[in-house]
Amino acid sequence: MRLSCADEMLLLNGCPGVIGLAAVFAGGQPDVDQVRARVAERWTGLERMNCVLDRSQGRAGTARRGPVGRQGRVRWVVPGPFAPAVHVTVARTKLDDLWAESADRPLAGGVPPWRLFVVPDAAHGGDFALALVAQHALLDGRSLATLMRLLMDSPVVARESGRSAPLSRTGLRAAARELRTMAAAGQALPIRSQEQTYPSVAVCELPAHTVRSARRQPADGRGATLNELLVGAVAGALRAQYGPVRRWRQRDEPVYTAVPCDLRTRSNPRELGNTLTVVRVPLPVDVDGPVARLRACQAAMATVPDRAAVHATVLFPAAEAARRTGPWVTGLLADRGRHSCFAATATTAMKWPGGSSTFQDRRLVRTVGLPPLQHPGTASFALAQAGDAFTLTVVCNLRPNDARRLADAVVTEFETWARTATPSV
Repeated sequence: MRLSCADEMLLLNGCPGVIGLAAVFAGGQPDVDQVRARVAERWTGLERMNCVLDRSQGRAGTARRGPVGRQGRVRWVVPGPFAPAVHVTVARTKLDDLWAESADRPLAGGVPPWRLFVVPDAAHGGDFALALVAQHALLDGRSLATLMRLLMDSPVVARESGRSAPLSRTGLRAAARELRTMAAAGQALPIRSQEQTYPSVAVCELPAHTVRSARRQPADGRGATLNELLVGAVAGALRAQYGPVRRWRQRDEPVYTAVPCDLRTRSNPRELGNTLTVVRVPLPVDVDGPVARLRACQAAMATVPDRAAVHATVLFPAAEAARRTGPWVTGLLADRGRHSCFAATATTAMKWPGGSSTFQDRRLVRTVGLPPLQHPGTASFALAQAGDAFTLTVVCNLRPNDARRLADAVVTEFETWARTATPSV
């Protein structure tokens, strides 16, 4: 099976490419063999979970330079079903430590690039966790949530979220406008040297009452979505840590965040793989005041659905057609995203699908995401919601412990919104 354009770009981007999702439960830790049996029952029949990257030579033995710079084209193959004993193991560390160890450590090849850990010491209000880690080239964040939901005692979701119909076709003028936006110059985070960056991971909890109060902002508006709040809080956190963008360098370019957009519809809500695109959104770091920054984020985020439609209906089909005749096209696109000035941050809001859940009668307490470690000079933010539990994970490739500093600054921004009771101006 050929890799999709999204698969190939994630494989080519030069990053470790590891993502994860953990479900934290209250109750006694299940035996690992019981977990393996559930995984074998629910996941063995899913083709994507049995896929392995094949880097062999191209057709008829011709040596071609593949998308990862080796001989041959990379493709997905299914050599046989995965082995539950290999893929499902007990973690030797706490959940936060497992995330810190996984962020910059690509999974070994030879078997499907995913692992499920039973984590005895989950913390975060639970007794144990099931933590799924995978290479991003195999699965996206929505796929992780779908897979974890399939392991629950009641795996069928009565109503799936997603678009009711495929995205409508968009004109060439809109496509040209989006190409200009995606190609515009941006600013990287102000670090002294990319050679002196270090990976760091921080996980923290956001109280439900704080998030509920923050969602009422702006007080004289419609309120804010979780995605808008996260983008706005990241803008405030960058300002708190680095100051206004105009002080970073003598340039007028904005700083951008990459916002993943799920392209699934109600006809394929549980499709596994990388059915997504990334839309580049400017962060209002230079705007004074938390509520004013949130308003600016809402205005920018309002354009994201239409821009994602342009990607799905024009840009992706064009890229797929071009790379059939010129495999170098994907590499060219991936090279653009290699620079930290393309997107200094990535921001993802994740909601647990299907309401409350149990695993072998153990109650789900919260979910914890692991966003990917990006290029030096960047930070990734994931805000996961399960019921009334909100958990923020920050993954940085910056100074030591910058993940914790930025996580605390994001929480401070939420707390500031929650305390703001008067209408904004």
